[in-house]
Amino acid sequence: MVYVTFRINWSLALIALGVSPAILIISQAYRVHLRHLATKLTDLEGSAASIVQEVLGALRVVKAFGREMYEHARFAQRSQEGLQARIRYEAAEGVFAFVIGMSLAVGTATVLYVGILQVRSGTVTLGELLLVVSYLAQLYEPLRTTSEIIGRLQLHLASADRAFRFLDEMPDVPQRVHARRLPRAAGAIVFDHVSFAYPDSRPALRDATFRVDPGTRVGIMGPTGAGKTTLVSLLARFYDPTAGTILLDDIDLREYDVADLRRQFAIVLQEPILFSTSIAENIAYGKPDAEHDEIVTAAKSAEIHEFIAGLPEGYQTLVGERGMTLSGGERQRIALARAFLKDAPILVLDEPTSSVDVETEAMIIASLERLSAERTTFIIAHRPTAFQGCDRLFRIDRGILREVQSIQFTIDVRNTASAP
Repeated sequence: MVYVTFRINWSLALIALGVSPAILIISQAYRVHLRHLATKLTDLEGSAASIVQEVLGALRVVKAFGREMYEHARFAQRSQEGLQARIRYEAAEGVFAFVIGMSLAVGTATVLYVGILQVRSGTVTLGELLLVVSYLAQLYEPLRTTSEIIGRLQLHLASADRAFRFLDEMPDVPQRVHARRLPRAAGAIVFDHVSFAYPDSRPALRDATFRVDPGTRVGIMGPTGAGKTTLVSLLARFYDPTAGTILLDDIDLREYDVADLRRQFAIVLQEPILFSTSIAENIAYGKPDAEHDEIVTAAKSAEIHEFIAGLPEGYQTLVGERGMTLSGGERQRIALARAFLKDAPILVLDEPTSSVDVETEAMIIASLERLSAERTTFIIAHRPTAFQGCDRLFRIDRGILREVQSIQFTIDVRNTASAP
């Protein structure tokens, strides 16, 4: 189009293309402005969605404290902010389209005005002017379309930017390029002057040194916030120590492939995490290719098979969001069945009986006895009953770890269990 227009009348072609720099400048300026508005819009809409997810995850707490209206108002306010941000974005996009349209209209009008003057002077014929105007319309249409796409694209680019910011987050623990593979560990663990501190926080672990042989059952006690969970988190390499070295089978944890290393651990948390799938899928989470007979065997070992078999849909029963259709003890025993099925050489139990009654606790402890057999086991607990059969016992307080040779538990109204 440009070539033919220049061949017909170069002066009209120059006038027609004169609006292109203006369109380019306007597009660049509005692109930055629209991207800013789009980023703010996606952040607000994501924030509103996160409120819904947060409330649904803590629905019982919201109901227990009668905060339904407060959460409704909080969501409505954030949604209103998102709505206003979208209106501002759409308005800015409309202004942008209007400015581009006006620029093209001014270019067309200028070409017509100059062309009519040239027709009157005999420089060009009426047919040539009509041909130039026709070609000009076909030339401006892609410019208009491109400008509109630039405006619409900013919202999608802002969403993509949020996704890439998440994907570009650096892992907490980097993996070495040629990491050592680890099919199955023996379970010998060494802490060699290990210290750890969270960012902008006091040290959570200070100069911890000890050795655990394969198959040893280790109890770890101490007040809340003393560093017990931090200790076992370092074992599974959720974090790297800020000082010292942790060895597994006499090799630094940082030498191993991270996925291989974490496959050596079966972890049972204080608050068992279940997914909104069937009981069978939750038990087989650590071993997705497990046969049904293996799942049943693991459930029997955790003393949960009879309960599951009594359900209308058995192992295909859906547990609901975070397992909310089950009691705390049932969720805990399903988590134990998951650990049984994984059959990892190292077992980590983080307060496995803290939220259950005495009868359920006895059943869980019996399951733990079988689960920890011939495995290196770390038990974090406050209740003295959880430490039955431990080969070694450590107490941690304010990040300082000390081994306890003999212990007598006393119970008072302030602490469930304390060790002098």
